[in-house]
Amino acid sequence: MLERIFKLKKNNTTVLTEFMAGLTTFMAMSYIIFINPTILSNTGMDYNSVYLATILSSMIGTLIMGVVANVPYVQSAGLGLNALFTYTICGTLGFTWQQGLAMVFICGLINGLITITSVRKKVIKAIPDFMQDAITVGIGLFITYIGLKNSGLIEF
Repeated sequence: MLERIFKLKKNNTTVLTEFMAGLTTFMAMSYIIFINPTILSNTGMDYNSVYLATILSSMIGTLIMGVVANVPYVQSAGLGLNALFTYTICGTLGFTWQQGLAMVFICGLINGLITITSVRKKVIKAIPDFMQDAITVGIGLFITYIGLKNSGLIEF
């Protein structure tokens, strides 16, 4: 049954390989389960609610990618956008988290539209590779900073 659904032989893989890859990916990304609610609770959102929403949305998104699209992609919260939401939109600009979520909904509709019309692909190709790499490094450093600050190893 799994062979028929996921075409394991065609993709030169096995159930064990896919299980180990999934477990490894989960271990590498499980930090988001704790960091996401920590960041978003700074807006006034309930930590436990965001914690549960992070788990459920990640699980549902990942299952859709695996079962419907048959691609091994994990879907979860994006820390760069959560930091923008918390510290800029709700913090510096002073919007409530409810107003911020309304903006996120509208942006989601716009993002869906530009994805359907292939504008998104053109925008991504317009960003130089070195800048895409720098964004990845910046997000990694940001996660490190939050972890060190929340653990009490650094204070400022």
